[in-house]
Amino acid sequence: MSYPGKSIRIRGNVQGVGFRPHVWQLAQRTAVAGSVRNDLNGVTISAFGQAPALDAFVRGLKDGAPRLARIDMIEIEDIASETLPTDFRILQSDGMGSGTGIQPDAATCSDCLCEIADPTDRRFGYAFANCTQCGPRFSIIRHVPYDRDATTMSDFDMCDACREEYENPGDRRFHAQPIACPACGPQLWFEALGQRLDGVDPIVHAAECLKAGQILAIKGLGGFQIAVDACNESAIAELRRKKRRPDKPFALMARDLAQLQEYCTISKEEAALIEMPAAPILLLEAKPGGLAANIAPHQDRLGFMLPNSPLHHLLMARLEHPVVLTSGNISDDPQEIDNTRAVTRLQELVDGFLTHDRTIENRVDDSVLRLDRPGPTVLRRARGLAPASVHCAFVSETAPKVLAMGGELKNTFCLLNGPDAIVSQHIGDLKNATVFADYKATLRQFLSLYDFRPDIVAVDRHPQYLSSGYGRRLADEFGADLVEVQHHHAHLASCLGEHAGAGEPGDEVLAIVLDGTGWGPDKTVWGGEILKGNFSRYERIGGLIPVRLPGGDAAAREPWRNLMAQLHASFGVEMMKEVKPGELRTLLEGKQSAVLEKMLTDGVNSPLTSSAGRFFDAVAAALRICFDSQSFEGQAAMQLECLATPFLAEEEGYEIEIENGTWLSFGTLWRSLLSDLEKQQSPGRIAARVHLGFIDGLARVLENLGGEKDRTVVLSGGVFQNALLLDGLSSRCSERGLHVLTQSKVPPNDGGLALGQALVALAKAQRNKPSR
Repeated sequence: MSYPGKSIRIRGNVQGVGFRPHVWQLAQRTAVAGSVRNDLNGVTISAFGQAPALDAFVRGLKDGAPRLARIDMIEIEDIASETLPTDFRILQSDGMGSGTGIQPDAATCSDCLCEIADPTDRRFGYAFANCTQCGPRFSIIRHVPYDRDATTMSDFDMCDACREEYENPGDRRFHAQPIACPACGPQLWFEALGQRLDGVDPIVHAAECLKAGQILAIKGLGGFQIAVDACNESAIAELRRKKRRPDKPFALMARDLAQLQEYCTISKEEAALIEMPAAPILLLEAKPGGLAANIAPHQDRLGFMLPNSPLHHLLMARLEHPVVLTSGNISDDPQEIDNTRAVTRLQELVDGFLTHDRTIENRVDDSVLRLDRPGPTVLRRARGLAPASVHCAFVSETAPKVLAMGGELKNTFCLLNGPDAIVSQHIGDLKNATVFADYKATLRQFLSLYDFRPDIVAVDRHPQYLSSGYGRRLADEFGADLVEVQHHHAHLASCLGEHAGAGEPGDEVLAIVLDGTGWGPDKTVWGGEILKGNFSRYERIGGLIPVRLPGGDAAAREPWRNLMAQLHASFGVEMMKEVKPGELRTLLEGKQSAVLEKMLTDGVNSPLTSSAGRFFDAVAAALRICFDSQSFEGQAAMQLECLATPFLAEEEGYEIEIENGTWLSFGTLWRSLLSDLEKQQSPGRIAARVHLGFIDGLARVLENLGGEKDRTVVLSGGVFQNALLLDGLSSRCSERGLHVLTQSKVPPNDGGLALGQALVALAKAQRNKPSR
């Protein structure tokens, strides 16, 4: 006799989140027998019982999943067994296959917070409390499936009390792999000048050091962080000096939402974002005063996060003020994760270390988000978000596997395995040799973790990108097909890939892609593009009329070069006559303008570019913002946006000419801007007029393209990190009945590029596949 049952396969983020205990408990409630196990594709369940019980069991799987779980797909098949199971069991994980079961780290849950605050609890004051709903995941995993032996917690043997919780199906720590307590788990200590301080409470001592104005290194979930009192301007100035970071804003940590509200305006929607399990840095409107002025110079927003681990909660509870909390690294190197190396590398920056003996296997920085009018925008995808997969339902389970190498700046890479796009954590800028080495090591780790052998390797078309060169070597190593993807086509596809329900994969959309630079097929530098296309193809149909980029890469660092290029494009050899005598003209003449003018006229070391990023740099230079140089990427544009914000509602945009219906020309804008400078108009008003005019110009181009109602428009690229442009243009499009797609799962900047590369490469491969 055979007994009927169900085989249930679940894909998504279902490992390390208490999903197997949830299934076990559901089986007890519904009188279902069978088993559940992790595999490298997610979770597999065998269920036997009466038909009504099985129906209730399946409904419970879908409706009652743990808060950290995300179910992308459930497949159910009828099965039969010669023997009827008498109970329901959690089986050992299956190590075969490949999949997407690795969970991001999760901020401390309310239950664990109550325990560490309860003097009667055995985890009172313990900095490493966790359960199935919170704690380290990705940062400690060495290989999959996700079991304790596959993590850095294998260094710690469970005590009897923890073992009892771990094996009790009714306990919230049932099969919580990082389970620990003071008796058997990781230990915290404070050290300074190479010596551990014995006989002191590490948390109490660290708090006293911060109150005294000291700079500390703290070992967080995904790497070392550097902390300093956010109200101590001199201590922050010292940190800036030591880190060689004169202007770039620092992130902050507040004790709780109530403390954060003393320094920032926060909406209900923003509060929900900052309190979610990812616990990201969230950019918020700053209130005047309160914190040190040198935290975020010339900015109107502050990047705040809430504590994301028991260690942070315990420390912040002993401090009166928020703290600056920035990456523990030297200059632009990767964040330190190893205790010995951190002490060696960071001892010149800090006065002491609050550290511990739980090994960090995978480096993961803090995620950064902002709430915009269309919804949340991810600016950096890292702790709490990576490596959760982006589910692309339109991709077949049997599709070729694609490895996408990403770009040069803000690098991430992507493993496309069927419908699951596994986008790595933020890696950084590959021109830094240490970051590039970390990129290669992290990529190899992912290939091993996911047992991933690519059929296709996708790279950016830029001939000198380090990621592309390494991708070509990997394609040879794996015998994979190599597909080159144009930079802005990848941005289009990245946004489109987030929106599985936006239409059929072959449907064409309009896309406005604005960024700093990307290699164009005409061998010019693109960056302000209006495209029409889909995953497999694109057409450039408009954008910014190209101007010269004097000095090439130097122009990205020195805004005055872009100003000279814009003036030359608008007024030719007579350009200096348009700049009336005054401070700006004196500054330009001090830059050997005649020499640069000849470079522009002759095209010497001055490639053509349509870059929107360089246009805004030019405007910033005209307003004497970062005129000579920028100390970090995007500095000039960020300050320009901040200047413009208070005046948007009062101003009208400068006129922008549209040539041939789809190409933006800025001659009239520059004449108006220079006239306003001569009249000594407020820089903020001028900045607002530029932003509004730019938005209006792009909206008029869409009208000229006959953007009928319900037509889809994609907005992507790093320039859309500018909230004024994103909100303004998306609103204009929506008012005209256009269906606007923006990004919320991966960044619009180059941090989302790899997702688009993978989808384009797959679409091209499938389009070119010979028909049978």
